[in-house]
Parts: sequence; structure tokens; C-alpha cells
Amino acid sequence: MSARRGSDVAPRHETSMTLEGDRNIVIARTFNGPARIVFDAYTRPDLVARWWAPQSHGVSLVTCEADVRVGGSYRYVMRVGSGQDMAFRGDYLEVTPPSRLVFTQMFEPTAAGPQPGDEAITITVTFDERDGETHFLSRTVCPTPELRDTIIASGMESGMRETMDRLEALVQSLT
Repeated sequence: MSARRGSDVAPRHETSMTLEGDRNIVIARTFNGPARIVFDAYTRPDLVARWWAPQSHGVSLVTCEADVRVGGSYRYVMRVGSGQDMAFRGDYLEVTPPSRLVFTQMFEPTAAGPQPGDEAITITVTFDERDGETHFLSRTVCPTPELRDTIIASGMESGMRETMDRLEALVQSLT
């Protein structure tokens, strides 16, 4: 049975991912909730910790720190089931709650030295609220086609889809 507007069950939205040109990744989804809640769930460390890691891949988020302001930075550390940690960090370039966020992201170098993907990518996220729903659009710009290919080859798409579903569930619980 599918959900209809006005029912107690919100419709389920799918996440789309497209590749544009040779350096861009575009992710789109509609969330059942206002932009202020989606923005908060996307930026507040206490809320990010509840959805960001793809648990079905045996990944958990063990560190989630963010100073969400222009010039601020963030750092997320994920732990793979085997105990290996992977860290992401970046800087906030633009913060316009609850409609727009621009930040950099990169893997932290490992003890083994530089790895493919040690270059920063730039991500622009917009949160466009219409009729109580938020249309989310994330555009990742990679500095090279090779880095984009490395990101895609890492399996990020399935993990991203799972985390977007978890974000949707969190948004629903907050509305």
C-alpha cells in the first residue's frame, strides 16, 4: 500500500546520483520535513552521528566534530568492522542556514603516506523547502577526473544511499 498526502505515513523518496562532466557527482533527494530540520540533521554533530555511517557495511561513526561557521572545520572518523579507522575532514566556506552549505572534504593521509583521494573536493549543498518538504541537492566537484573515479570505485554510492535513508528516518523522528 502506498502512502498518500494527508495520511499518517509519509511517502518514501529515493536518492538519485548522477555524474556530470568528468569531475562532478550530483546527489538529489526530497526529505519529508522542513529545511531547518534537514539542515540541522546534516550539520549538528549530535544528529550527524545518528545517520552518517553506513551500518550495513559494518561502519560506525566514532568521532563527529564540527564547528559549522564560515572558516570553521569538521572531522568525522568512521570505524570499519575490522577496527580500521578512516577520517574525513574539511573546512566550511559558506554557511547559510537553512538553505545552503559549501565545504571542502578530504581523507586524512594515512601512516602509509599519501593515498589516491588526498586532494580536497568541494561540496555545495542546497536545502530548498517547498510545501513542507525539503529538496536536497549536493554537488561534489573533484579536482581531477581520477579522484572522482576513485570515489565512485570505493563503493560510496551504496553507502550514500543507505545514509540518505537513515537521514530521512532521522528527519521524520524530529518533525
